[in-house]
Amino acid sequence: MFDNPVLNRLTQTHIATPIVIFLVYAVALLWYTLAKTDVAAPAIVGLFFLGALGFTFAEYVVHRWVYHPPHGASEEYKELTYNMHGFHHDYPKDKKRLAMPPVLAVVLSTILLFVFELILQQYAFAYLAGFVVGYALYLVVHYTVHMYPPPKNFLKALWINHALHHYSEDDILFGVSQPLWDYVFRTMPKSASDKRRGVEIVK
Repeated sequence: MFDNPVLNRLTQTHIATPIVIFLVYAVALLWYTLAKTDVAAPAIVGLFFLGALGFTFAEYVVHRWVYHPPHGASEEYKELTYNMHGFHHDYPKDKKRLAMPPVLAVVLSTILLFVFELILQQYAFAYLAGFVVGYALYLVVHYTVHMYPPPKNFLKALWINHALHHYSEDDILFGVSQPLWDYVFRTMPKSASDKRRGVEIVK
């Protein structure tokens, strides 16, 4: 991806590394909320699930409007988004680049902590715990749909949707962990033939 071997190595990570980091981070955030704030346990649970839902929205927004440059975008922006995401479309089976590098992920999560705390104050920690668990679950789904064959149950739809996004039309199906926001923003497959195409791809 990069000529510089150090920079190139920093863009690679084993999928388990960020998952473990964020699950531990979430546990620490929940412990802090319970031990150091006045937020009641039922509210913590609610905030956690709101944070997970908030991540699914962020997943969709970033994937659609940041990672996939709009028509007319500058060459500099296209190059930036290629390094962030386009490379993954060219090499979807590169399992060391299916997750954000841990250093960058930790930096971004720290920034989010300050932003959420500024807005939500003591409620930020439980919300961010749900948000980062949402990211960890996204990583599990993303890695699984690229590295393993689809199951013979309702979860197969995740494989079909992501296959269509990668190998047929990259302007649909921006949700990876779930299709909720694709339904809301009407970026589901446009026809039955598209869906059949997805089924054929994952066979």
